[in-house]
Amino acid sequence: MWLDNLQHYLYILFTLLVIVDPLAAIPLFIHYTDGQTRQEQRQIAKVCAAAVGTVLITSIFLGDPLLRFFGISLSSFRVGAGICILLMAIAMLNARLGGARATPEEKLEAEDKDSVAVVPLAIPILAGPGAISSMIVYSHSLHHWWELAVLTGIALLIAGSVAITLFLAEPIARRVGKTGINIATRILGLILMAVAVEFMATGLRDLFPVLQ
Repeated sequence: MWLDNLQHYLYILFTLLVIVDPLAAIPLFIHYTDGQTRQEQRQIAKVCAAAVGTVLITSIFLGDPLLRFFGISLSSFRVGAGICILLMAIAMLNARLGGARATPEEKLEAEDKDSVAVVPLAIPILAGPGAISSMIVYSHSLHHWWELAVLTGIALLIAGSVAITLFLAEPIARRVGKTGINIATRILGLILMAVAVEFMATGLRDLFPVLQ
């Protein structure tokens, strides 16, 4: 039993890590923080990671009440979330950020901001619709306080991975290069595509029992 739970939560952790994809944010982070001191860059990374963690944790506790308030079934939401994640996966296969993460207008607007830690880095590039909808889906079936605690811990681990990745953005970019980041993004996009199909298949089976 405990082994099944461990595998389940490791699956959630890995899936969210792929969806958030901190590596994909490295080029934008370097671009937006160009000319800033190392201390300023680290502060932006900390604020960005804190914002990502806050968004994910908020999704855990407020997602289900919002679905009930709007009368949306989890099955319908799964299908919608799957489509959103699929669009992200297709964009990742092309080694680019999709419109579900950030539009060109949002990126352009970020050029004039004093700090880009929250918008657009944390929201919507890292903790965008895909990560938020996934958290809502995963939190829906939780029944015990320890399950909420584990999922909250996963959100904090994701935030920590964002902080570490952005702290090491320049060394990673130098060693791996743009090509290396693109290759990793494409591989993660392929995995994410399978996750999206699983989301949609589960939702469709619940909506249309004849598909069982």
